[in-house]
Amino acid sequence: MSNLGSGHPSEPVVAHIAAQPGVQKLPNPKLTLFIAKGFLDAAHCAELIALIDRDRRPSTLADANGDNAFRTSETCDLDAAEPAVERLEAAIAAFSGLDPRHGEPVQGQRYAVGQEFKAHTDYFEPKGADFAKFCSVAGNRTWTLMIYLNEPEAGGATRFKVVDKLVQPETGKLLAWNNLRSDGRPNPATLHHGMKVRAGTKYVITKWYRERPWGW
Repeated sequence: MSNLGSGHPSEPVVAHIAAQPGVQKLPNPKLTLFIAKGFLDAAHCAELIALIDRDRRPSTLADANGDNAFRTSETCDLDAAEPAVERLEAAIAAFSGLDPRHGEPVQGQRYAVGQEFKAHTDYFEPKGADFAKFCSVAGNRTWTLMIYLNEPEAGGATRFKVVDKLVQPETGKLLAWNNLRSDGRPNPATLHHGMKVRAGTKYVITKWYRERPWGW
């Protein structure tokens, strides 16, 4: 496993992920994005969904923008001691090659009909009001790994607007992308929209990594 937790240099991480079975890489130089179908099996996904349903709460924003409908999902901080979470963390670490010490605790999100997360980036804006609060210890976010835990009946796709890529939710499908450019600056091409669920419910897992070890 690579001991890299940061997004720069990212070449060893990119090479590690690209070598995983069944991984596809977006052929666009603006964004390093990987897709892996069937990363988790349906039974594991169901275990994680149950944990999210048990402990979910309204999602929040780091930098409020005045739009109360910007992020309408629910969030769950998953307990690292849960066996399903332990297996998830091990699988993500093996897949990414990233240093687990740089990882934030795993989160789950639940989207009911009509809920969405409008176009946003996962990194913290260096000029944002809360940058120092969220990045003083571990630095900015580098990699995002997101896993769909189910397939809603309609809607709920993830749209990467800058690179014109639409990803449909499928049970167990993983997305991995680098939030930073090769020089370490935030990459605005990571802008993505968790689109409205039109029927059913969507569940996802999100795992973020930082430039330095997570020390909270």
